[in-house]
Amino acid sequence: MKISEVKKLLLANGCYLYREGSRHEIWMSRTTGKKFQVPRHGTKDVPSGTLKSIMESAGIDLKR
Repeated sequence: MKISEVKKLLLANGCYLYREGSRHEIWMSRTTGKKFQVPRHGTKDVPSGTLKSIMESAGIDLKR
């Protein structure tokens, strides 16, 4: 999954950009109340472990 797709999914599930970091963006989930980092990979695919961590922090289940 590309980072642009991840961001669209986060926005669709009630997450928002909390602040800009130097190498990552910090996002906040309204569902879980957690802050989490989203890397700036541009057009590269997000590694599966990173994607899993982001989705868990955001409270999104990709298995649906």
